[in-house]
Amino acid sequence: MRILAIESSCDDTAAAVLDGTELRSSIVASQDDVHHRFGGVVPELASRSHIRAIVPVVRRALEAAGTTLEGLDAVAATSGPGLVGSLLVGLSAAKAIAMARALPFIGINHHEGHLLSILLERQVEFPYLALLVSGGDTSLYLARGLGDYELLGATRDDAAGEAFDKAAKILGLGYPGGRVIDRLSTEGDPTAVRFPRARLKQRPKTRRFDFSFSGLKTALWQFSEEGGVGDIGLANIAASYQEAIVDMLLENTFAAADHVGCTRIVIAGGVSANSRLRNRAAETARQVGVDTFVPSLRFCTDNAAMIALAARERFARGESSPLSLNADAALEL
Repeated sequence: MRILAIESSCDDTAAAVLDGTELRSSIVASQDDVHHRFGGVVPELASRSHIRAIVPVVRRALEAAGTTLEGLDAVAATSGPGLVGSLLVGLSAAKAIAMARALPFIGINHHEGHLLSILLERQVEFPYLALLVSGGDTSLYLARGLGDYELLGATRDDAAGEAFDKAAKILGLGYPGGRVIDRLSTEGDPTAVRFPRARLKQRPKTRRFDFSFSGLKTALWQFSEEGGVGDIGLANIAASYQEAIVDMLLENTFAAADHVGCTRIVIAGGVSANSRLRNRAAETARQVGVDTFVPSLRFCTDNAAMIALAARERFARGESSPLSLNADAALEL
C-alpha cells in the first residue's frame, strides 16, 4: 500500500509518501516568512501560499520517494479541522489526483493524524491518553483504538500554541512565538514571576479536564502594561510564562491519566516540540510510574506523514471517502 498524503490545514504545505510501514518521503514548506511581520497566521495569505506551493511540494515528495503518480495505490488529505481556505487547497489537489488516476481517496481528521503520529516511530499499545496541544487546539483524548477516541478535556478559550504566539507579540519577540519563547526561556528563571494557573471547576455538562489560557494572556498583558518587563527581564518573563502553560498542561494530563487508569501518555501537536514540556513530562512520568511518548520534532509540527499513517490504517479497514468530501473547518474527532 503506497499512499501519497497531503496536509494543508494551516500554514504548512506538506506531502508525504508512505509505502507500507516505510516512510519514503516527508516534505514540508513553511510559511513563517509570510506571516512573520503580522505576528500570526493570516488566513488569506496562507491560502495563497498553499496554492503556490502545493504542486512543487507534491512533486518533491514523489521524487524523494522514488515514485510517480502511476506508482500510487491511494491518495489522502486532511479534510479538517483548520483554516477552510487552506484545507481546500490540499483537499482539492488530493481529490484531483485520485480522480485522474482512478485511485481510492481517504479524507483524514487533522487531530487523528497528530493522535496517531507517535506510531510513525514506535509501537504504543492502545489504550493511551493523548494530549493534543498546538496553535489551534488543546485537548485530551482517551484513545482506545483506531477511531475510538473519548474527549476528556479541551480548552474553553485559547489553545496553548496561540497563548505562546500572543505572548511573543506582547513582548515583541517575533513569530513563531512558541519557538522564540522556548529558546529565550533557557536563559531565564521560571520562578521569577508567578503567573496565574487556571484550575477549572467541573460544572454540569462540562468536561472534567478542560483548559483555559485567556486569563494567563491577560495577566501577561497587564504585567507588560505596568512596566514590569523592564525590571524582571525578557528571559525571566518568558520562562515564567512558559512554566505556567506547562504546569496547566501537565497537571490536567496526569490527573486525567490517573482518573481513567491509563499508564501510557502520548503528547503530540506543534507545542509538543517545546523542550520544557518534553523534559517535565518525562520527569513527572518517572515520578508517578507511567510511560510518556512524544514524537520526534519533525513529527510534532504539521506534517503529511501522520496523515498518510492514519490513512493507511483507515484503508486497511476497508474505509475510503467520496470525492464529494468537503473541507470542514470545525471537524470533530
